Amino acid sequence: MSTLDDQHIRGLLAAVRDEYLETDIVSAGHVRGIGVDEQNVAVDLRLPYPADGLRDTIVAQVKESLKSDPGIDSVVVNFDWKVVARKVQGELKPLDQIRNIIAVASGKGGVGKSTTAVNLALALAADGARVGILDADIYGPSIPTMLGAKGRPDTADKRIIPKQAHGLQLMSMGFLVEDETPMVWRGPMVTSALQQLLGETNWENLDFLVIDLPPGTGDIQLTLVQKVPVAGAVVVTTPQDIALQDARKAYQMFKKLELTVLGVVENMSTHICSECGHEEAIFGSGGAASMSDQYQIPLLGKLPLAASIRSDVDSGNPSVVSDPDGDIASAYMEFARSTAAQLSRQPRNLKMDLPEIKLQSS
Repeated sequence: MSTLDDQHIRGLLAAVRDEYLETDIVSAGHVRGIGVDEQNVAVDLRLPYPADGLRDTIVAQVKESLKSDPGIDSVVVNFDWKVVARKVQGELKPLDQIRNIIAVASGKGGVGKSTTAVNLALALAADGARVGILDADIYGPSIPTMLGAKGRPDTADKRIIPKQAHGLQLMSMGFLVEDETPMVWRGPMVTSALQQLLGETNWENLDFLVIDLPPGTGDIQLTLVQKVPVAGAVVVTTPQDIALQDARKAYQMFKKLELTVLGVVENMSTHICSECGHEEAIFGSGGAASMSDQYQIPLLGKLPLAASIRSDVDSGNPSVVSDPDGDIASAYMEFARSTAAQLSRQPRNLKMDLPEIKLQSS
């Protein structure tokens, strides 16, 4: 009969893999503690990214692995997860009440960046995280429509109270101007407005703030990313070559600013016919995978093109909330978990605002 000690239990647990970190749960550091009482075993697990939707699967896998040893009679698994602040670029520090900012960017418009950002935020929230979304596209704000949120936000003590929709905290210039009012502003005014929306909003205890950046890689995008403490960026592209060219520019912009690129996601990867369900790569295939290989960054997901995705955001109920058990929502959930897992690989942010020490003679 095998000896039920810590080393033996860890050996059994090494058979359970974290598919998002591509390693076993022991090597990933998820095992926080092991208790053995004769033939009874208790295991404490803590994942570094939101995982409410994975709880039952991982617990079942752990129990199955441990009970493969005939010397173990019973298994108790305590499952938890915790998101901590990760390192940001340069000398910037994370903002109060926001542990991590994830920037969603594209080198060009028309690749579905905002739809991707909204469903990313909703998927992270579906796994239990506290999530906000900031619409940084001052010229063409679309987040209010996509999330079905209307009206001007309230204020308290000269600070903006974020709007709420589908469990998200959200802010957008679209709440502050009329739908048909054009934002005829120069670059400095746009960056100043965004900094106000970000810094003067009462975000409340967020694990993640998803920022939907404007498309492109010009002066506005550079200035925004230089001044906003971002823990990681996601580059959105479509399979065709013209989109990939611009996606590579977005990647190079982030690298120039020493900002962590969590990976690339291929949107509109395949078209799903709404009539027969036939799936076809109408924009080509393999584009994001080649970019992933070229820059040695993760391919975070391949998202479909379907009529329901468009109709869902037009109605203010994106795919993750309109059909949470459907295949499209599942694709977004996988993408969100891969993104959060990649962020959890980054170093923790150890910068702290220490009180100033003043010396004076008595």
